[in-house]
Amino acid sequence: MLFIMLENFRKSLEVAPIVKMGDYDYFVHPVTDGIPFMEASVMKEIIDRMQNMGDFECDYIVAPEAMGIPLAVPLSLRTGIPYNVVRKRRYRLPGEVSVHQVTGYSEKEMYINGLGSGDRIVIVDDVISTGGTMRALVLAFRQMGVRIVDIIVVVEKGDNREKLETELNVKIKTLVKVEVRDGKLVVLN
Repeated sequence: MLFIMLENFRKSLEVAPIVKMGDYDYFVHPVTDGIPFMEASVMKEIIDRMQNMGDFECDYIVAPEAMGIPLAVPLSLRTGIPYNVVRKRRYRLPGEVSVHQVTGYSEKEMYINGLGSGDRIVIVDDVISTGGTMRALVLAFRQMGVRIVDIIVVVEKGDNREKLETELNVKIKTLVKVEVRDGKLVVLN
């Protein structure tokens, strides 16, 4: 297996601004927010690493809206695997499943369409922090009979990933781990 260094990505994280959302320290970065802009070299490193570390023996690459989409699209193009987006809007399509998501800074419904029992998926997302989005998705997919082959998240913020893995009996692969120290984002690995 080829190891992708993520040098440009790490440098870009180190200068990411921190903003407060209530008591939550939120970092602003192109991979998590699409602003200020995504350098092609950074995205290439991220997608190379995700493709290299993931098990893409699946039927669909699934990403929650919004920032999972820019990860799912290039992975879909590279692997030839279709992608599916868990949306924040209700469409009322047959078989639509509502998912209640609670994060460190928001609470909302998300909607799964186009997936069903027996489908094999890889979940990709930009960041895992409180685990609220991932918890909601994993539980909903299990209830639907959808088989989760792999979970790959770009940024792990805080210490909730391991707790969530134990709680849900899943493995969540992350590219980098970060934390906020003295108002700055620090890359830990």
